[in-house]
Amino acid sequence: MSAQSWLPIDPKSQFSLQNIPFGIISTTQNPKLRPAVAIGDHAFDLMAFASAEGFKDLSPHFSQINVFSEPTLNAFAGLGRPVHRVVRLYLQEILTKDGKYSAVLERNIELHGKVLLPLKHVQTHLPMFIGDYTDFYAGKNHAYNIGVMFRGPANALQPNYTHLPVAYHGRASSVVVSGTPIKRPSGQILLPGTKEPIFSPSKKLDIELELAAFICTPNEMGQPINVKEADQHIFGLVLMNDWSARDIQAWEYVPLGPFLSKNFGTTISPWVVLIDALEPFLAQGLEPGDRDNLLEYLQEGKRENIYDIKLEVDLTTPNGGCQTIAKTNATNLLYSYPQMIAHHTIGGCAMRTGDLLGSGTISGLEVTERGALLEMNENGKVPVKLNGGEERMFLEDGDMINIRGFCGSKGAYVGFGDCSGKIIK
Repeated sequence: MSAQSWLPIDPKSQFSLQNIPFGIISTTQNPKLRPAVAIGDHAFDLMAFASAEGFKDLSPHFSQINVFSEPTLNAFAGLGRPVHRVVRLYLQEILTKDGKYSAVLERNIELHGKVLLPLKHVQTHLPMFIGDYTDFYAGKNHAYNIGVMFRGPANALQPNYTHLPVAYHGRASSVVVSGTPIKRPSGQILLPGTKEPIFSPSKKLDIELELAAFICTPNEMGQPINVKEADQHIFGLVLMNDWSARDIQAWEYVPLGPFLSKNFGTTISPWVVLIDALEPFLAQGLEPGDRDNLLEYLQEGKRENIYDIKLEVDLTTPNGGCQTIAKTNATNLLYSYPQMIAHHTIGGCAMRTGDLLGSGTISGLEVTERGALLEMNENGKVPVKLNGGEERMFLEDGDMINIRGFCGSKGAYVGFGDCSGKIIK
């Protein structure tokens, strides 16, 4: 049976004692941005806790409490996974009923009000300062489905696809936290049957259901990260929606790939779920991580290299209708994050603390498991039917998308919180 907390936690909460995800918060009473962890219906204010000498029992192993006064998690993340592990386990002991350190907070009622803040009264922010952002294309089913639409089944996957994690460099400045409105982008569009483009707001605004990893420990330029050690360079994962303007993309992407169609907005969830919290849910992806067709620098030497994370997408319309339009699982990825990092750095690229790596759209085999509207509507042929008789090919103004992701079972869920955004003019 999982350990229980002295703090009342709804068994349905994604922020169980087994999770302890990290984020950045502010409140009306204290607008300063500072680190916190999510636990049940509360944010555990790490700056307030550190100021009250809450970490004094951990001082032999962790003394850098100044990192919890920073407006991002970069300083804490940069300390490395061994430190993340020590701090997370300490916080779990503080919050566990009859835990080794539970007396630090449980019986200190005065400190409760300073440290345990209701999530409904908390504003969340981007958890990290993101210097660089790379978006991979590791969802094989998605890549195949899109390839069939434009090149046919025989040439759906490019020859390189099963040999390396395909990716492109994105725009870090337009990565935003959940809840931030997304303005419909405009750009050049080539209408069917025409030869000259027009300038217009996108009429084919889409979603991309993804996960994303934050880098914690950097590497030196010219020094690749070994695939078997790459997980030590990952701080944790978030949910991601890489919004896409398909009509702008269709005209601009040859020969260098997406540009305006991707750089207008990318939404991530606010809470970073640490790798230690996800490790119990390691599972095999679409193919083993050591498959023979991979070059040695991508072979992990283990079969379980992807996390069993259940993923769902909700669409809420301006009329108030809300419907789950997709359910899938992260095990539909062909490449793991260690493989992505190993490939990203094999040529000598230097990764830095706070770099963000998107997985690419995650889709299953069934129509109900597809992570993009372009797949769901089969390139505009079959509308997505919603409750109340509404239909969607692509997103309309006022539509809101919310992505959810979680592992585990009732009472011990490890989840990410919401990853939402509303389309505005």
